[in-house]
Amino acid sequence: MSELTLFLIRVAYLAILWIFVLSAISVIRSDMFGARVPEAARGAADRSRKQSKQAQPPKRRRGAPTHVLVTEGANSGERAELEQAPILIGRGNDAAIRLDDDYVSTRHARIAASGDQWFVEDLGSTNGTYIGSVRITQPTTITLGTQVRIGKTILELRK
Repeated sequence: MSELTLFLIRVAYLAILWIFVLSAISVIRSDMFGARVPEAARGAADRSRKQSKQAQPPKRRRGAPTHVLVTEGANSGERAELEQAPILIGRGNDAAIRLDDDYVSTRHARIAASGDQWFVEDLGSTNGTYIGSVRITQPTTITLGTQVRIGKTILELRK
């Protein structure tokens, strides 16, 4: 082979290697710090949140859950009010319940309401979301006292 061919192969190999290294760094960065949200989208989200707060709050039934509580894990005792639903759970800074757990993704799961029912939904996490010992793959109904396991952390709906 000519020297030019060997030189081009070396340059191509180095370029592919650098692309791999940079993509690995990008994945690690997004997992540690979360995805960037553009300023315009942040402003729109704030406006829609303010409008929804001005709307009439839904009437709660007697005996309906009022908050999500971390019952086991590193963040035991942490809670989020269901009035602020949907509730994002994960390691990211935008999560309503921020978990310090190596097995939790940046945006791991979400708890949301539909009428009088509450649902937990896995957001494509690596390690999954479990109700009891069953891994959920679609939004699943939860009730008072149902244990939801995310990594090494267990959460429950409480009154």
